Amino acid sequence: MAETINSENEYEDLLGQWSDLESGLGVILSNPASAQEFVHRVVQYDRWMQGLLFRDPDVGLYLLFQLAGNSPVGYSASHALVCATLCHLIASELGTAPKERDSLVHAALTMNIAMTTLQDELASQVDKPTPEQKDAIRAHSAKGSLMLARLGVADDLWLDIVTSHHDDAVDKAELQLVAPATRLTRILKVVDRYAAMISPRMSRAGRTATESARSIMANASAKSDAIGHALVTAVGLCPPGTYVRMDNDELAVVLRRSSKPNRPYVALVGQASGELLATPRLHGTANSPPGIRSALAASAVRAHLNHFHILQLSTQAQGR
Repeated sequence: MAETINSENEYEDLLGQWSDLESGLGVILSNPASAQEFVHRVVQYDRWMQGLLFRDPDVGLYLLFQLAGNSPVGYSASHALVCATLCHLIASELGTAPKERDSLVHAALTMNIAMTTLQDELASQVDKPTPEQKDAIRAHSAKGSLMLARLGVADDLWLDIVTSHHDDAVDKAELQLVAPATRLTRILKVVDRYAAMISPRMSRAGRTATESARSIMANASAKSDAIGHALVTAVGLCPPGTYVRMDNDELAVVLRRSSKPNRPYVALVGQASGELLATPRLHGTANSPPGIRSALAASAVRAHLNHFHILQLSTQAQGR
């Protein structure tokens, strides 16, 4: 159920809601002991995220990928929100039961609660992790689960997913044969790796979403293929909000998924010469050339774009 963004104020409001959601999540993850009714707050943030996606999943992904790809500041909260959103979409794609979906998304929002500050530091750190930091990274899954239990989390599935979200043992059996906790943990592991790849850190630029998806697919065992395929089906090789270079060297930003897999609608924003177009132009890559030649990392695009005007084209694409 898509909802048109009719004015710049509406666009700013929607962007502000995603940003506020990310900020609020950052507050409770950074200071969980100070968060009143912690579990209730997590559930509220989940519902808020679902409400924003329900308005228009493509616009939601566009704004989310823009937020995630532009800055390493507040990395932990941004990463948690991207992971939770992708887990929600994959759970829908795989037909996951609502209660299992809730446990998965709540685990995605809180999986790194024991290293929130450290995760933000690592995103801004050029050097490799110190031995002390490596110890904290190794311990954060089990420690995070204990913290969540002390904060009032009584959902064993939520706690089990957080405990095991870096455990390679969960990858061994066929996806259809494993217990729910193992299956859901595998979904989170795939999403966690994908989201980490696309996000920038001071030590490196984020990879393109296409590189990240292909890496996930290449490294997935046949036992986990369904998760990788569900991820690509849910968001595309080039998700809304990511940048692409066209066959004719024009620059574009992906707007909306189409009925043809990985043939999205894009907004053409830059000429082959490098100059920005005066007015962005809608183009359906499934309908006519040019096609997409390659994806671009957000760090490779220095242009300041008017995303409200670009998303106006997204509304036009809905009717096609």
